[in-house]
Amino acid sequence: MLPLLFAAATGVLSAWGVGGGTLLLVCMTLFLGVDHREAQAVNLLFFLPTAALGLFFHRKNGFLDRDAFRETALPGAAASLAGALIAAAVDVAVLRRPFGLFLLYSGASMLWSARKKE
Repeated sequence: MLPLLFAAATGVLSAWGVGGGTLLLVCMTLFLGVDHREAQAVNLLFFLPTAALGLFFHRKNGFLDRDAFRETALPGAAASLAGALIAAAVDVAVLRRPFGLFLLYSGASMLWSARKKE
């Protein structure tokens, strides 16, 4: 039941603009004891259908910048593949520290931008 609650909560937070995938990774690794690589795979499975639907509806509503899409799709896919291969070759303990630093940086950036808006 707990995994379902975490998935629902991160889905709701993601709809509000909070990084649901990042939160899902944290919940799975810290609270559910899931291996970091397995958590990344689950996160990707959550992301792919959402991204596909987002792309479809952005295109349908005229919000897709086709030139930017053409310029970034192939390099983005190649970089994702390279990152996945590197992550598979590196020890999970090595991945945790940069991920933690990324989370701290992301949180601080969000707080900083919110303070600037006020």
